[in-house]
Amino acid sequence: MPQIEISGLYKTFKVARRSAGLKQAAKSLFCRKYDKVEALKDVSFTVDTGEIVGYIGPNGAGKSTTIKTMSGILVPDRGQCVIMGRIPWKERIDHVRSIGVVFGQRTQLWWDVPVIDSYELLRDIYRIPNRDYSNNLDLLISTLELQNIINTPVRQLSLGQRMRCELAASLLHNPKILFLDEPTIGLDAESKIAIRQFIKTINREKNVTVILTTHDMSDIEALANRILLIGRGRILYDGNLDDLRSRFSNQKTININFRGNGFPIDNTIVGIPGVNIVSCSQEKLILRVDGNGSALADVISRLSNIVDIVDVSIESQPIDELILKLYREYAV
Repeated sequence: MPQIEISGLYKTFKVARRSAGLKQAAKSLFCRKYDKVEALKDVSFTVDTGEIVGYIGPNGAGKSTTIKTMSGILVPDRGQCVIMGRIPWKERIDHVRSIGVVFGQRTQLWWDVPVIDSYELLRDIYRIPNRDYSNNLDLLISTLELQNIINTPVRQLSLGQRMRCELAASLLHNPKILFLDEPTIGLDAESKIAIRQFIKTINREKNVTVILTTHDMSDIEALANRILLIGRGRILYDGNLDDLRSRFSNQKTININFRGNGFPIDNTIVGIPGVNIVSCSQEKLILRVDGNGSALADVISRLSNIVDIVDVSIESQPIDELILKLYREYAV
């Protein structure tokens, strides 16, 4: 049985509308006009226990609305949302004991007090037994390297430090599901790698299900084993990265470093099916290869007969380009 079951979810917001100017502002006090925005339109999907799902889409597509519905913050207009056998907005107290939520641009930590004080307050809110709290806290402090910042007021932390503390706060009560909304936004490379590694660790060791929304496609590539694309309030794609690569392109870029005599290497490559030369110099050849590995094997075989190959590296098409093609296909 799936851990998360979403079926036919709809959510519409009413947004106030008025023209610019003081006169229009005064008029709107007595006669306000509204536009209806359909944030979710028949959204349906399931998630099994232990999955890491990348939930992607452009701004305004409905990602955060879905996360807030699944966490019990929003109530949909209609449709079903059952998570671990519960309806989030109807059984919210029991539901929040089983989930953790991190919003990259919001905080659940108290701004002017040390981080540890926020954790102790969360312990009381979630009614975590002292032994469980102590064990979880020790594990999170060591894994996320919080030893030197745990007694620092939140307002004095860098963004990367605060996000590590936010992750720890969301996991103090041992949730079964972790919702992450832009968890690495604005972080430097070192902080991103640390957070990604931690997410993989808790998923592997504690079987925590992770729903990740982000615009950073390197997060998706590093973490997600499945992608859900939402656009204009609808689920447009559900699959994994390998399926996505085979759907749009099995093209690879080959970098070959060699020692040679300076003769025109490109003449040796011309005519091999599916092979296109990107650039060629006396020491390096860059190729674009379509199809399976037979074309690459043919290239290597021909070159090895005439030059000393020093190094070969193979690069798949960047994930950002694949996602962009997906956006264009569905016009989102």
